Amino acid sequence: MEQTSRLITPERSSHGWINGLIGVLIFSGSLPATRLAVLEFEPVFLTVARASIAAVLGLALLWLFRARRPAADQWWPLLIVAFGVVIGFPLLTALALQYVTSAHSIVFIGLLPLATAVFGVLRGGERPRPVFWLFSILGSLLVMGYAFAQGLSAAPAGDLLMLLAVLVCGLGYAEGAKLSRTLGGWQVICWALVVSLPVVAPLTFILAPASFEGISLPAWLSLGYVSLFSMLIGFVFWYRGLAQGGIAAVGQLQLLQPFFGLALAATLLHEQVSLGMLAVTVAVIACVAGAKKFAR
Repeated sequence: MEQTSRLITPERSSHGWINGLIGVLIFSGSLPATRLAVLEFEPVFLTVARASIAAVLGLALLWLFRARRPAADQWWPLLIVAFGVVIGFPLLTALALQYVTSAHSIVFIGLLPLATAVFGVLRGGERPRPVFWLFSILGSLLVMGYAFAQGLSAAPAGDLLMLLAVLVCGLGYAEGAKLSRTLGGWQVICWALVVSLPVVAPLTFILAPASFEGISLPAWLSLGYVSLFSMLIGFVFWYRGLAQGGIAAVGQLQLLQPFFGLALAATLLHEQVSLGMLAVTVAVIACVAGAKKFAR
């Protein structure tokens, strides 16, 4: 199979950054929406329900566009993607948001670029320059420093769950981006959702509440957002961007996600966003330029 991603031209790189930015913008609403949803939906049910809804839509897209079936050696990577981004990250963040606010959890997303870059090296064969790691690690240390300054003892379970979520998500991002080089960006997330369907669909019915009476409109809208945008549409742009511009390089755009997410948390959920949180976010964003410059 042709490894087109090895030839990252300036034009492909530009397209990759544009697609990646669109994906990040879409993902930025995930944690605030999840925070709203877990106020009224049980976290495990929310995880399997959003995956089931997205999987049905993904299956329809695969059938509509008559997408080719993955090769035999692509099924295992698809299982890794499903474990990381279809089940692992949504479940762990939904559980974490029972202990911490969405504004606090969003700060941990600043660790995703480093996790994605590491897995990009391990799974994608990329080799960023040493200075790249300096900027990426600096951004991550700023995030972790802020988290410790807030006192992890206040909600250690929530912070640990968020750290685990970042790790499995970074793995899923890198594996999906690598697979997108040969299978295609939207096909990867659709097939990963389909792979998870035999597990999440039965669990959705088993774990469904006895009655949906009393579930508010914001909770339903949040479920719709995380199902359609966070679980499907966002990945179409994100995996395409990672494949076009490089996993480690485009992955640094995730440093912008806390900024967008904090704005949403303050606007929609009326959560307190401190000056310290904003300062850390701005400092982390400043690391994007340096990391981008030395990614290759």
